[in-house]
Amino acid sequence: MTMWFYGMLALMVLIAHLAWIIWVIAGCWFARSGWLARLHVISLAYSIFIEASGWYCPLTYVEQWAQLRAGKSAYTGDFLVHYLEKLIYPAVPYPLVVVTAISICVLNLSVHFRRWRHSVSNRRSNSVAASA
Repeated sequence: MTMWFYGMLALMVLIAHLAWIIWVIAGCWFARSGWLARLHVISLAYSIFIEASGWYCPLTYVEQWAQLRAGKSAYTGDFLVHYLEKLIYPAVPYPLVVVTAISICVLNLSVHFRRWRHSVSNRRSNSVAASA
């Protein structure tokens, strides 16, 4: 395989990584109910686990591997720190990035929880009204 192929692979993984982050941050606006909402809740739980555990997303390893194969120097460490912290949060400590990421996930989970509670209360009131 050529260096060009690995460079394109690294770029595709970067795009997938960015899409994942957008999904985690904004998914609750798109996933209002059903299987998409459940998928978003699972995505949030996974993201909280990855951030809180200090592990790196598997996409980070694939991107670094492809960058090295393409003849580029791969970054070390976390994807968020490498790309987003330097762009959005210059000179912000890594723990603050982690707390912010987890907070965004928890906020999204609370939106899903409120929607779920609302749908349960609507079903109960509808069933009471139907039986009357």
